[in-house]
Amino acid sequence: MQAHSPISDALAKRNAIILAVATALGGSSPAIVVSLGGLVGQNLADNKELATLPVSLLNLGLALGTIPAAILMRRAGRRIGYVVGAGIGLFGGCLAAFGIVSTSFLLFCLGTLIIGMYGSFNQSYRFAATDAASEAFKPRAISWVMTGGIAAGVIGPQTVIWLQDASPAAPFSGAFLGQGALALLSMAVVSFLKPVPVSAAPKAGGRPLREIVRQPRFIVAVVAGLVSYALMSFVMTAAPVAMVGCGHTIGDAASGIRWHILAMFGPSFFTGRLIARFSKEWVTAAGLGLIAVSAVIGLSGVDVGHFWASLILLGIGWNFGFIGATAMVTDCYRPEERTKVQAANDFLVFGSVAVASFSSGKLLNEGGWETVNWMVFPPVAAALVLLAWQQRARAAVPA
Repeated sequence: MQAHSPISDALAKRNAIILAVATALGGSSPAIVVSLGGLVGQNLADNKELATLPVSLLNLGLALGTIPAAILMRRAGRRIGYVVGAGIGLFGGCLAAFGIVSTSFLLFCLGTLIIGMYGSFNQSYRFAATDAASEAFKPRAISWVMTGGIAAGVIGPQTVIWLQDASPAAPFSGAFLGQGALALLSMAVVSFLKPVPVSAAPKAGGRPLREIVRQPRFIVAVVAGLVSYALMSFVMTAAPVAMVGCGHTIGDAASGIRWHILAMFGPSFFTGRLIARFSKEWVTAAGLGLIAVSAVIGLSGVDVGHFWASLILLGIGWNFGFIGATAMVTDCYRPEERTKVQAANDFLVFGSVAVASFSSGKLLNEGGWETVNWMVFPPVAAALVLLAWQQRARAAVPA
């Protein structure tokens, strides 16, 4: 493994801070769509069963955009790619707002799909932060970027609160114009990103993707990231509806989601240090375990406290599991291979998130909140078994 100099880590720290700010701005987009997508859908859709489709399309766009985003950044570089991505976010927000103004459910859905594609650029920020980082700093670089999600958890809801009634004739359109404005601001922020030399190898160099993704460590990392993110999305999507169905207020549900978002990103201040001390595998396993505990609490009662505690532990579990799995992925490629491997990882992870989002509401409607929580245990168990196997295999290799 090529050593990095202190200067290289200085560059990594500078870029990580820029990317954390960009995460705070771009990461607010999902909060805006999740908060308002179903309400706008109820107003615009002729078939009310399709009311949550805009939210599901956000996640679908996230999955569909990963490969094109990776190709663009591989050819043009991170900075240009992220500027283009922010432009896509600006266009998506304006289109969604126009769909509301013109009472077109189709245009609104297309707008949220495009906003999801903008998210595929944002999700790669965590990998971009490791491009110039030493092995020791990589987990912390990822954590630094993820701390931007704390601000995003505030900026997104506040944008909704401040701008949802900006245009009384077209309720909620102002919030989506605000989302577009945040994307425009993000475009300015990412323009300060400094490019990082990949290596002396040609851009077409490196091993075939098929060979890389067959590595046991890559498979385990993808499964752990997939399970962490998909289960978080699966339960989070169902929780507000379940809370209201159990007689709690919309305010209680909104507060639960707020605590959940803070729990998702708050631990990022120290997750990297935990990884450095205990290893990527142990932190990932701890995250998966916390997700399982959150389901146990969800099954133990339906008071407000049960829902909130479950959502908080779900958020912390996601943070440990997802950041740990991301750090594991960075062990699986050479510098010239990073873009295609990161894209493959994100396509698999966020494709699963899209499936989870589409299935969560239907399963909740047919089986109830209890069934949603019982569904958590099998995937967590499978991921933990794979992590244990990977740890045992690594320990058996002579130093």
